[in-house]
Amino acid sequence: MDLLNRIKSLSERFSNDVIKQRRHLHANPELSYQEFNTAKYVAEELRSFGLTPVEGIATTGVVAEIKGKNPEKKTFALRADMDALPIYEANNVPYKSKNEGVMHACGHDVHTSSLLGTARILNEVKDQFEGTVRLIFQPGEEKNPGGASYMIRDGALKNPEPVGIVGQHVFPLLPVGKIGFREGMYMASCDELYLKVIGKGGHGAAPDLAVDPIVIASHIIIALQQIISRNASPKQPTVLTFGKIMGEGATNIIPNEVNIAGTFRAMNEEWRASALTKIKKMAESIAEGMGGKCEVEISKGYPYLENNPELTRRIRRAAEVYVGSENVVDLDITLGAEDFSYYSQVIPASFYRLGTRNEAKGITSYVHTPTFDIDEDALKIGPGLMAWMAIQELSLS
Repeated sequence: MDLLNRIKSLSERFSNDVIKQRRHLHANPELSYQEFNTAKYVAEELRSFGLTPVEGIATTGVVAEIKGKNPEKKTFALRADMDALPIYEANNVPYKSKNEGVMHACGHDVHTSSLLGTARILNEVKDQFEGTVRLIFQPGEEKNPGGASYMIRDGALKNPEPVGIVGQHVFPLLPVGKIGFREGMYMASCDELYLKVIGKGGHGAAPDLAVDPIVIASHIIIALQQIISRNASPKQPTVLTFGKIMGEGATNIIPNEVNIAGTFRAMNEEWRASALTKIKKMAESIAEGMGGKCEVEISKGYPYLENNPELTRRIRRAAEVYVGSENVVDLDITLGAEDFSYYSQVIPASFYRLGTRNEAKGITSYVHTPTFDIDEDALKIGPGLMAWMAIQELSLS
């Protein structure tokens, strides 16, 4: 049996175990930087394959290597993220989250189980490739500053530095069986905004004796949208969204302060820096002009994600061989963000999408929703596809 068909056969054979791993992870989610049990589980599974994982990188990260023939020839890296989200799961499935208020609503359980399957496949065929594959299981993708930054800090890309890295992410807009790619700019930078609007509380019937932070906050939220509509180039994808506003008053009580939280996303570092400066200055000026004060905290998040064109073309060709060219599609730019972008700032990197949608089964919910789920047939494809990509990269002269 040739190597391609052997990998496909192993991916199919191991798929039930990968699905069991995914369901275990889904039922036992842990929030960002709290993935202690998840990391322990991953390490135990890797040891069961005969591998020797290194635990405790970035506290809850795990790294393992699979050495083929001539392991010093070159190293290629594969990455999965392990954290879940603070969401109450609404799915009525046997593997529903047991940790109330925490859910794998972004597919990181899929990424982790899929990479475990890839590890098992690669370990079975290590006599058929040269070089080393480094497996990176990272914490904290969902929370600033991003677990990838800590993994890099703690040496996940050292000794030796991989020649490249690939990441896989579920995509509920793409039918199961399809794989999506995009060269170059793909995902946005992501910064968190926290505004505290300070006024003077009082009776709702006597606003003249107070400084109303709710009115000030309303003006700030509307005015800040002008930074996008009147400053950003139409050719420059960018978004400013406020998703949380809290003023602890009542029907007849003007509160002392209002807290606002939001996100700013861009795909150009110069514009990103300029816009954040404008946001801070405008919010502070509006509050001051209305008799109050605004404290602006900007939590700098992930840089934009750019897929290395040459690497992306190569892994796309590998995917066309693996699943057929008719099942490989182009992706659009998205203002979603991913801390995989940190890896792309250090070594050639490419981030692709694994289709997980199945309308016939009613599996259509988007990520970060209480009803997100996947067609688990994707786990018959993902592990083998990643193994094939890694081996193709290692085979390059």
